[in-house]
Amino acid sequence: MQREEKQLEASLDALLSQVADLKNSLGSFIYKLENEYDRLTWPSVLDSFALLSGQLNTLNKVLKHEKTPLFRNQVIIPLVLSPDRDEDLMRQTEGRVPVFSHEVVPDHLRTKPDPEVEEQEKQLTTDAARIGADAAQKQIQSLNKMCSNLLEKISKEERESESGGLRSNKQTFNPADTNALVAAVAFGKGLSNWRPSGSSGPGQPGQPGAGTILAGTSGLQQVQMTGAPSQQQSILSGVQMAQAGQPGKMPSGIKTNIKSASMHPYQR
Repeated sequence: MQREEKQLEASLDALLSQVADLKNSLGSFIYKLENEYDRLTWPSVLDSFALLSGQLNTLNKVLKHEKTPLFRNQVIIPLVLSPDRDEDLMRQTEGRVPVFSHEVVPDHLRTKPDPEVEEQEKQLTTDAARIGADAAQKQIQSLNKMCSNLLEKISKEERESESGGLRSNKQTFNPADTNALVAAVAFGKGLSNWRPSGSSGPGQPGQPGAGTILAGTSGLQQVQMTGAPSQQQSILSGVQMAQAGQPGKMPSGIKTNIKSASMHPYQR
């Protein structure tokens, strides 16, 4: 008998130690959530949950240990009930239970759930017993199918959101090319003054402008003054061919100048 009492006391001490550690961890975690929520990070929350999970597993191992007696076989009987304030009880319960009266005893020493909860549990057990095995299997399959569809939709939404985020973050232009294009349009940076034949306007280097045409016209006049009529005709045809290969010029004015060159300036 004394051996069993000692074993019970040792088990209770170990159980109280595990529960105290679990209570301290819960209090610390609740304090962080209430007072340090602005500095709280997700890895810290995961560490707190991992600590609580480990302590709960340790507590279950203590309860399932072969040397731990079955606490359910032990009966707790209140010896004294008093409506007066008990300081020793306040200290042991950390101020949660100030008195041990008829009002608090049913709540603290109850070994069964509330009558309402117990009635609901019996009703659920009765309803479950009425369902046959085939109907229960169909309901299980239907529930599993609904859960699978829901998980598939959630996974699809996650993939679409991730792909949308990647598309929105993907760069679709080259900043260097954009800057070069803006500098070329605004300041002409990197542009060349040379243009292909037939596309340059008047005044561009390498292409005959208006002054060049006039100079050529006066030269033709000098040639026509000293040359034969056959030479004048060949020169005229050459100038007309050159005019045909240069769009944007004024061929009518040039022809008029060339025709007037056939007259001697001093013949009056």
